[in-house]
Amino acid sequence: MPRSDGIIIGIDAGTSVLKAVAFELSGKQIASASVRNRYETGEDGSVTQPLGQTWSDCISALRGLGEKVENLAARTAAIAVTGQGDGTWLVGSGNAPVDDAWLWLDARAASTVTRLNAMAGNSARFEATGTGLNTCQQGAQLAHMDRFMPELLDRAETALHCKDWLYLNLTGIRATDPSEASFTFGNFRNRQYDRVVIDALGLARRRSLLPDILDGTETSHPLTEAAAKASGLLAGTPVCLGYVDMVMTALGAGVRTGGQNAACSTIGSTGVHMRAKVVPDVQLNDEGTGYVIALPIPGIVTQVQTNMGATINIDWILQIAADLMSAGGSPVLSYSDLIPRIDAWFAEARPTNLLYHPYISEAGERGPFVNAHARAGFTGLSTRHGFADMLRAVVEGLGMATRDCYAAMGDMPSELRITGGAARSRALRGSLSAAVKAPVRISDRDEAGAAGVAMMAAVAIGAYQDMDSCIADWVTPLLGAAEEPDPQNVERYDRLFDAYKDVRQAIAPAWDKLAER
Repeated sequence: MPRSDGIIIGIDAGTSVLKAVAFELSGKQIASASVRNRYETGEDGSVTQPLGQTWSDCISALRGLGEKVENLAARTAAIAVTGQGDGTWLVGSGNAPVDDAWLWLDARAASTVTRLNAMAGNSARFEATGTGLNTCQQGAQLAHMDRFMPELLDRAETALHCKDWLYLNLTGIRATDPSEASFTFGNFRNRQYDRVVIDALGLARRRSLLPDILDGTETSHPLTEAAAKASGLLAGTPVCLGYVDMVMTALGAGVRTGGQNAACSTIGSTGVHMRAKVVPDVQLNDEGTGYVIALPIPGIVTQVQTNMGATINIDWILQIAADLMSAGGSPVLSYSDLIPRIDAWFAEARPTNLLYHPYISEAGERGPFVNAHARAGFTGLSTRHGFADMLRAVVEGLGMATRDCYAAMGDMPSELRITGGAARSRALRGSLSAAVKAPVRISDRDEAGAAGVAMMAAVAIGAYQDMDSCIADWVTPLLGAAEEPDPQNVERYDRLFDAYKDVRQAIAPAWDKLAER
C-alpha cells in the first residue's frame, strides 16, 4: 500500500492548456499547475502542434506543481496521464517525432472521410467501433496520409495519440489505451483492434504502426531516469496511461456513481454528451454518428454525441450586445463582462415559441448529425421579440441540442450530471433539465479530467480495490443536490422539440446552397 500522505499526480494535456494536478489518495485536490499550449493553423485546414513542445509543456507543469507542493517527489505514489483525443502523433527511429502532430481540429482529411464513408465497408466499421468517421480521428488522418503523404508513414514506426506521446516520454513505452484503440481501429465490445475496421480504412499495410493496447488500471511502468531528472520527480515512480480525456472528465464528474450508470454533459465551447452503459444496451443510430468509448470499468462503455457549438453561441450574442453598449464613447466592454447578466436577462424574457439552432461554429455540426455547412439561425422571430428574448432562445437552443444528442442514443437519462464553467448559470441548468426531462446535478470537482485519470492510478497502485469503490470517495461526495426540472418548461420543450427537429432537417438543402462559392 502507498504511504498515508501519498499523492497522485494527474496530467491532463488539453488542446490549449496542459495541467498537472496533485490529489491526496482520498481524492482531495491539493494544488495544480498549468501551461498554456499553442498550436498552428494553416490555410489548407491544418492544425498542428510540435511534439517536443507538448513534452516541454508537460515538464514545465510538473516543475510548477513541485513548487507548490512540499516534498512532492518523495510523496508521489503514482503519475497518470490523459490528453486531447483523436489526432495523429507519429514517432520514428529512436522515438523521435516524424513531423508535427495533426490535432483533432485538423480538417485536411475531409475528402478522405467523404470517400471512406461512401465505401461498402463503412457500415461494418461503424458497427464494430460504434463511432462515426470524421476528420478528427487518427484512422481518417492516417488513411489520408497514406494516400497523399505516404513518405510520412514510411518514416514512422508508431502512430500515437497525445497522451500516448507523453507516456512514451515518461516511461519509454510505446502504447495506447483501450478507449482510443477501440473507437478508432477496433471493437468496443472486446476493446481490441479489429481487422474489419483496419481494412475498411484501407490501412492493412500500415497495421504495424498501431501500438500495443495497455489498460492503466492494471498495468503501470516506472518513470525513467531521464524523465525524473527533467520533472524533478523520483525515478521508478509508477506511471499509468489513462483513457482519452473525454471519458476521464466524465468519470471525474459523475457519469457513474454508486455502481449505477448515468449521463454527463460537459458544456464548454463545444458540448459533449455521454451516457455510461453496459455494452448490450448500446443503441447505434441510423445517422452513423457519435462515439462509443470504453470506461476503465469492465463491461462499461460511454456512448457519446458531441455538438460543435455550445457556449460559443452565448459568447456570440453577448459580444454583439457588448459592441453595441460600447458604441458612442461608452466604456469598452467584452462579452465576458456581460456573462453575470445572463440569468437576469433570461428571467426577464417570458417563454415564447422562438427557436434557435446553435450551429454557430464555422465547422458546422457533428452531432447528432454531420453537416459541415450547418449554420445557426432563429425561427419564429417577430417585432415583439427583444434582446432578452433572443438570449433566452440561444440558451434554450443549447438545451434542445443536448436533447437532440441524447435522443440519438436512446431514451432520455434519468439524471444528468453537468460539468463545465457554464454549469454555474441557473438559466442553462434549468434549460438542460427541462430539455432532457430529468434532474441535473453539478460536480464541485475543479479538475474532473485530471481527477478521472488519477482515479485510474489509485486503483492501479492498490489504494482502492476497484473503480466503483474509488468513485465512492472521489466523486459521489462532490455531487450537488439534484435540481428538478420545471414541469411547465418540460411540457413546452416537449412541444417545441418536434418543431426544432423539423426545421433543422428541412433547412439542410438551403445550408448547402449558401455554402456554394
